[in-house]
Amino acid sequence: PSESSAAPAREFEIVYEDDAMLVINKPAGVAVHGGSGISFGVIEQIRRARPEARYLELVHRLDKDTSGLLMIAKKRSALVKLHEAIRNDHPKKIYLALGVGRLARDKIHVKLPLFKYTGAQGEKMVRVSEEGQSAHTILRVLNRFSGGLLYQAGLSDLTYIEATLKTGRTHQIRVHMQSQGCPIAGDERYGDYQANKRLQKIGLKRMFLHAAELHLNHPLTGEPLKLAAPLPPELAQLLSTLKNQQAV
Repeated sequence: PSESSAAPAREFEIVYEDDAMLVINKPAGVAVHGGSGISFGVIEQIRRARPEARYLELVHRLDKDTSGLLMIAKKRSALVKLHEAIRNDHPKKIYLALGVGRLARDKIHVKLPLFKYTGAQGEKMVRVSEEGQSAHTILRVLNRFSGGLLYQAGLSDLTYIEATLKTGRTHQIRVHMQSQGCPIAGDERYGDYQANKRLQKIGLKRMFLHAAELHLNHPLTGEPLKLAAPLPPELAQLLSTLKNQQAV
């Protein structure tokens, strides 16, 4: 049997769909496609769930542990147009992230080039390096948490951030936040190991990174689209716990 026939059919929460494209709200913990030890991902599962669909291709990627908006083209013409838009850094992509630490300012433009390399276990890694590709992320603080519950859990500061991608490099937000001394909560690759263990005790079982908004022009009609996926319940729950303890 081929790789895709092994994929169980699965439908995902649909945020937008027409005959040109499909945008889903991807859960955390699901790879977008098979490969590197994973026999199937979102795209194989959707193809399996829609045997009648003639064309389904990923437009871009999300890391396995990131949740949120994922675009899938249903026509080759739409894929070509969306790729063209991405090359011109057009779709505005807004993410929500919780950082471990304090961001110095309420709004920071991080413009640090990113270089891809292979880690010790053969995993894809990225670091800031002059040899890398240019990358630009805008980080804006939405909320700051400290004391109380965090203090009891052995954590100092947490910063809730809206990250807007101006370029779309691999692991861009994760490495850019790490570069600001504020790595993403629950990030096993670029995060703070001790802090992540402590965060698990207060309910964070995954990386706190969510692709929340996508602003783009429809690939075929040019109509402006503003798509949004709410924070998954487990992340929203942690935020409300943090907010409630602030109020004490």
